[in-house]
Amino acid sequence: MPIKIPEGLPARKRLKEEKIFVMDELRAKNQDIRPLRIGILNLMPEKEKTELQLLRLLGNTPLQVDITFVHTATHVSKNVSKSHLDTFYTTFDQIQDEWFDGFIITGAPIEHYNFEDVNYWDELVQIMEWTKTNVTSVLHICWGAQAALYHHYGIDKFELPKKCSGIFEHTICDPTLKIVQGFEDVFHAPHSRYTANSLEEIKQHPDLTAVATSDDAGLFLMKSKDDKHIMVTGHLEYDAMTLKEEYDRDVAKGLDIEPPENYFPNDDITAQPLNTWRAHTHLLFSNWLNYYVYQETPYIWNKVNK
Repeated sequence: MPIKIPEGLPARKRLKEEKIFVMDELRAKNQDIRPLRIGILNLMPEKEKTELQLLRLLGNTPLQVDITFVHTATHVSKNVSKSHLDTFYTTFDQIQDEWFDGFIITGAPIEHYNFEDVNYWDELVQIMEWTKTNVTSVLHICWGAQAALYHHYGIDKFELPKKCSGIFEHTICDPTLKIVQGFEDVFHAPHSRYTANSLEEIKQHPDLTAVATSDDAGLFLMKSKDDKHIMVTGHLEYDAMTLKEEYDRDVAKGLDIEPPENYFPNDDITAQPLNTWRAHTHLLFSNWLNYYVYQETPYIWNKVNK
């Protein structure tokens, strides 16, 4: 089924080339179903790349999805034009009286900062509080997951000795959980971060469940026991070349950085990386949309749901 996105969004042409079913607004309005309303708070600096990555996944399910992109009002992005934001994005103050079936909070390359030192932290806290009443289920990615753990559950992150970057093997803690329906017992996923969270703190928290972990990369997937929050510390949405682009960027900055682990074929940084996590990426997003959003959200949102 299709994904409904704004007319003129640059990702539209690429999605159609990849045979992702994209629906125009007129056709969507004439269908006798209610599309799922999904908001995306895009905190990544290269917003257009993240848009494409997420829309591929949200558009590959049997559900019609209506996307609203949100950006922070208290932080000016340097890597995307103002016209792009003005055309395709909204700010929280414009949607705070609305209701969404699902909401995604992306990562951001700001892990070295304490949460309270991030210049849009107060705004993000306001948004996370709003999701408690106005959103059925929230998917948090990487730093967005760490922010959720800190704000909602009081679990802080800690610095790693070196950057966790690469493709790592993960195991499922409980294969009966709906978010990992269809997963292999062992699967691969990308990580790209300088900080981590304690598995023991997650296990000991009465409101959280660890879902998937890695011996090398630590926590990967967890959820709240009320299914309100799904938190992913890695980047299943990444393309095959994303870790290479990040590595090349860090090298160009003169950083003392090691190549991503288990990523380049034969550890040859000139070789073309392969995407070995795509199937599980689609499973995660389709499971979230189906089991935690579509199956749980009310057909008609109203103040009774608040």
